[in-house]
Amino acid sequence: APWVSWVEAGRFAEGTAYATFDRHMYGDMKPYVYRTTDYGATWTALPVQQAGARGYAHVIKEDTRNAGLLFLGTEFGLWISVDGGQRWAQYKGTGFPAVAVRDLVVHPRTGDLVLGTHGRGIWIIDDIAPWRALTDDVLRQDAGFLPVPTAVQRMETFGGWAEGDAAFSGPSRSTEAFIPYYQRSRHIFGDLKIEILDAQGKLVDEVSTSKHRGVSRATWSMHLKPPRVPPAATAAFAAAVGPRVLPGDYVVRMTRGDKVYTTQLTVALDPRAQFTVADRKAQFDLVNRIGALLNHMSWAVDAILGVRDGARERAAKLPETDALRSKLTKLADAADVIRGKIVATKEGGAITGEERLREFVAGLYGDVGNYEGRPTESQFARAGALARELEDVIREFTALTDTQLPGLNRELQAGKLPPLAVLAEKDWK
Repeated sequence: APWVSWVEAGRFAEGTAYATFDRHMYGDMKPYVYRTTDYGATWTALPVQQAGARGYAHVIKEDTRNAGLLFLGTEFGLWISVDGGQRWAQYKGTGFPAVAVRDLVVHPRTGDLVLGTHGRGIWIIDDIAPWRALTDDVLRQDAGFLPVPTAVQRMETFGGWAEGDAAFSGPSRSTEAFIPYYQRSRHIFGDLKIEILDAQGKLVDEVSTSKHRGVSRATWSMHLKPPRVPPAATAAFAAAVGPRVLPGDYVVRMTRGDKVYTTQLTVALDPRAQFTVADRKAQFDLVNRIGALLNHMSWAVDAILGVRDGARERAAKLPETDALRSKLTKLADAADVIRGKIVATKEGGAITGEERLREFVAGLYGDVGNYEGRPTESQFARAGALARELEDVIREFTALTDTQLPGLNRELQAGKLPPLAVLAEKDWK
């Protein structure tokens, strides 16, 4: 009949092929799939209906590497079998609609599964290697990691708009590390977390997880947390992203209830990079040094604000003619002047042109962080100079508080007001 479609599965040399039988012309929405191993002399029906597959079948394809891995496109989605068609599961990837899947291609180089749908465009499921690894031994386990691909730290660049009126819009290649794992059943009780450890066993990061059963894929940005930037009248977007970790081997640890699973993740340089791992190490060390300087600066600004705001709060509780009120106001004003040497204080954002230590340090952080090759000698020198300038300002603030707070606090306690204190950096951290 003309509505029987043959689909080449790449196994004709051994006589194996598959066919889908389309009976929707008669109002039957059930999928029918058949398999032959003798060049079509006999056919065996695969139990897709018993597995709950819905919608008449459009296309079936066999994986190019794993003969037992089958993909079935129906009127209502994608179904997958890892055992040659005896058991089936519906693909429920994030955002994938219940849409007719009309064609399927396994990309021969990348191992991606490309889906041609009716009315919803082309969908690409990146890297089906985790599905290829679902053997009977794996499926019998409660949970575990599937093969983790090498995470390439691709250069984060921007090519501009060079296509003129022939504009094309699509997502860039991912810059994250993929961590596939399997759970036989949905996790309900106890912790479920995935952590990244360095070669020395130190915790680097924790990534979000899914508690759903089946195959899931956690992603790791390969970035450390960004430094804290002190508040100011202008934004500091250059320091919004944390530094990217160094290439090398990392341990991935999954804690699921009272069981712990581990695997290894290798992080590699972009093969197009003209710099070496040693250059990356120099860049990583400097950008973290500048990030620590921003954190140190944030503590200093918070400490200054604590004294300034505390002095103003206590002054507001005193009569205008009280001498202590005048002293507290002068202390608050002096502290604010010192703060103005660290951060921009004029309202109006970048249009004011006001730049202080915060703006200089954040800009240097962005410059060093955005290029992962070896920093220039001037960048090393600039980081040292800015650190010395910050210490000069902190010493000025320390001198102010050391000379004025003891006497003011005695007067505050005599007036039954709480004393002023400088926030210690240890407590701030």
